[in-house]
Amino acid sequence: MAFQDLRDFLTFLEQRGQLRRVTVPVSTDLEITEIADRVVKAGGPALLFERVRDYEMPVAINLFGSEQRMSWALGVANLDELGERVKKWIDLAQGGPPEGLMEKLKLAPEAAELMRSIRPHTLSHAPCQEVVVTDKPSLASIPILQCWPKDGGRYLTLTMCHSKDPATGKRNIGMYRCQVYDDHTIGMHWQIHKGGAAHFQDAARLSADQRRMEVAVVIGADPASIYAASAPLPPGVDELVFAGFLRRKPVEVVACKTVDVKVPAHAEIVIEGYVDPDELRPEGPFGDHTGNYTPVEPYPVMHITAITHRRAPIYATTIVGHPPMEDAYLGKATERFFLQLLKVVLPEVVDMNMPVEGGFHNVVIVSIRKRYPGQAKKVMCAIWGMMLMMLSKFIVVVDEHVDVQNLHEVLFRIGNNVDPKRDTLLVDGPVDALDHSSPFEKYGWKMGLDATTKLPEEGHPRPWPEDIEMTPEMRALVTERWAEYGIDL
Repeated sequence: MAFQDLRDFLTFLEQRGQLRRVTVPVSTDLEITEIADRVVKAGGPALLFERVRDYEMPVAINLFGSEQRMSWALGVANLDELGERVKKWIDLAQGGPPEGLMEKLKLAPEAAELMRSIRPHTLSHAPCQEVVVTDKPSLASIPILQCWPKDGGRYLTLTMCHSKDPATGKRNIGMYRCQVYDDHTIGMHWQIHKGGAAHFQDAARLSADQRRMEVAVVIGADPASIYAASAPLPPGVDELVFAGFLRRKPVEVVACKTVDVKVPAHAEIVIEGYVDPDELRPEGPFGDHTGNYTPVEPYPVMHITAITHRRAPIYATTIVGHPPMEDAYLGKATERFFLQLLKVVLPEVVDMNMPVEGGFHNVVIVSIRKRYPGQAKKVMCAIWGMMLMMLSKFIVVVDEHVDVQNLHEVLFRIGNNVDPKRDTLLVDGPVDALDHSSPFEKYGWKMGLDATTKLPEEGHPRPWPEDIEMTPEMRALVTERWAEYGIDL
């Protein structure tokens, strides 16, 4: 189903026992973080804090903090179904998989119709503009969290940050944290590898009268749109078109009041403003998904020109820190989505796991159908060349029959199948801006481990031993008789 807005999703969760209303007073200063951290690690429900000290606005958190809620948010029964839906979209876009010219031509109108049906639809009036403040707009009424004790301040976290390419006008929407400097300015954490940073750099090259970037920060849109802001989409793919695909219906948008940006019409809060490429301020520290505080660095500053919101808005947020946290489930959805993109370039790939213990991108495990010598290392290099996968610090490649979601089995294959000298590939290149282990900022070393069965051509002249495996007949017999044995497992 397609949720129209955040409220629709909250109602859905409450009806299924997946929303807990907290009615006692709580503080935005660390208290909500500590509560939410305990709840997400225990596999608990989404939370709606109805009485936030010093604020009238309620706070919603842990919206996506389980695989079930993440699946509901994207309108699928499970996250593997998301991957299947993405595969069908890719097949349509490519004019496949049917063989033959006539069959592919028949699919072309269907692909065109799909694109028309999921493009954003512009409204002239919208719920997110029920209240419009352009005279001295202030963040003072929004219950923005101080997440961790040594954070540099309060942070907007579950954001949809809108910017536009200065040359083409195409939008980028990313989930970037925003530090509150004061009630009228916030920091834009556009890391160097992200789309917002590219727009910022392009704007800096323009003449003085064209450099100012108009931007908007959206809080509390429909869940599919929120997720789309976090997804590492291929270049040129519009996040709101992708959200429309997930929703099976277009996202309704509206023009902002003071900037030339269109935003989701049913959002709770929209912060409008501009960024001057000549202005940077220290941003941080921030307790990040690495489980550590990221250091203070200079980042762009957004000056607020308007704040619009619904009547009685809900402030949606999230926290990150030592995993597992809510972002683990956003990351797992991205893994299932990105797997299908990976298979377009690397058809030998069977499955992929980006475990939360590796911060999603730091450790990538893939299984492949191996046919020739060196194929595992070819796959490693290809992955390092794919968009933000270039930041992957460790890539482990296993054979197709290995369950990459089972870390015990993966570690078993590493321990038994890897000769460290022969099967290790070390390369240097870009690394995540948050990686504190690299000797240089945003640049360091990466490792690939080939844990596949080795061929003689790969420097393994000895016969490779067979895996121990029970006969199918005996498996079936024991399964059939299991109740007789009286063994409870």
